[in-house]
Amino acid sequence: MAALRYAGLDDTDSEDELPPGWEERTTKDGWVYFANHTEEKTQWEHPKTGKRKRVAGDLPYGWEQETDENGQVFFVDHINKRTTYLDPRLAFTVDDNPKKPPTRQKYDGNTTAMEILQGRDFTGKVVIVTGANSGIGFETAKSFALHGAQVILACRNMARANEAVSRILQEWHKAKVEAMTLDLASLRSVQNFAEVFKSKNMFLHVLVCNAAVYALPWSLTKDHLETTFQVNHLGHFYLVQLLQDVLCRSAPARVVVVSSESHRFTDINDSSGKLDLSLLSPSKEEYWAMLAYNRSKLCNILFSNELHCRLSPHGVTSNAVHPGNMMYSSIHHNWWVYTLLFTLARPFTKSMQQGAATTVYCAVAPELEGLGGMYFNNCCRCLPSAEAQNEVTARALWELSERLIQERVGRQTS
Repeated sequence: MAALRYAGLDDTDSEDELPPGWEERTTKDGWVYFANHTEEKTQWEHPKTGKRKRVAGDLPYGWEQETDENGQVFFVDHINKRTTYLDPRLAFTVDDNPKKPPTRQKYDGNTTAMEILQGRDFTGKVVIVTGANSGIGFETAKSFALHGAQVILACRNMARANEAVSRILQEWHKAKVEAMTLDLASLRSVQNFAEVFKSKNMFLHVLVCNAAVYALPWSLTKDHLETTFQVNHLGHFYLVQLLQDVLCRSAPARVVVVSSESHRFTDINDSSGKLDLSLLSPSKEEYWAMLAYNRSKLCNILFSNELHCRLSPHGVTSNAVHPGNMMYSSIHHNWWVYTLLFTLARPFTKSMQQGAATTVYCAVAPELEGLGGMYFNNCCRCLPSAEAQNEVTARALWELSERLIQERVGRQTS
């Protein structure tokens, strides 16, 4: 137990606590065995429970395995600058012979992104997170970076993005993070981002479409579209289109689109059931900020579903997520009433780490490999609104989005 306390891993089950004279060890390939110093013998079974165990996953972030001059394996915690011969993964063992499957959901609304990634190593994986300089996006990017992934923070405000990079590096100086300019309100900026990223000749294993605006006063982008619609949907749609060849080349790859339960309180079809651009990008007279946000979140799910249908044959899956209700972040700063409401709700809502959990879950969960076209809340699949499941509307939105981009990008280059 002294060794466990030294490694910061002394939170153990009383059932699994070893009798006096016993020690828990691991082999190089992760199997756990037990040494009896009194009788000078070893065995695979736990002396009290009779269970066989193995360590779960890779080393926690910040840890490395090394070998001393005598050939004995030891472990270095670079974050806390300490060394131990005790495998830190011993705190996260799993039974080799489980008697029955678990009866409760593994993750829920209280789970954090870091808990989902615990014990996993994403070295060599490349992740892009849009809107990653604060809030849920920052926690998503940080969680991946602290577990070895190479993470790109795709942000409009480069000063804040560089500050976010510095904050991650302060937690772990070996983190591989960089900021790149991406303004989703400008199709030219999206195009420039994609060109710069492709010039790096990198893979892309996870693309998180997280950035969003909320409760904006009416305005048009440089591309002459309502800002909420373009930032929350069309900019991400264009980004995925430009990067889909990299995603396919990196397969298996995943796209996670951050939506909201707000999608349930709107529609984007006219009275005849056809997709209506005037609802998606309304005039100033027809604009209501909350309704514009709800419609953009409905677009997120429809886009994710159709994306999965089109790219899953190439090894790229897509899922949409709801991060949490009324979470206190910078997204609500555009009107003081919303700021007040979110402030009052803050004690009763998720933390940013908890808000990032469902996004991270959809990006990494082994059980979701090859699966997509779904909607998740609290790390659990749930059904979106009936309109969000409308395949005809999803295809119509895809075709409309393609047409809007062709018209605007063509206008810029002509």
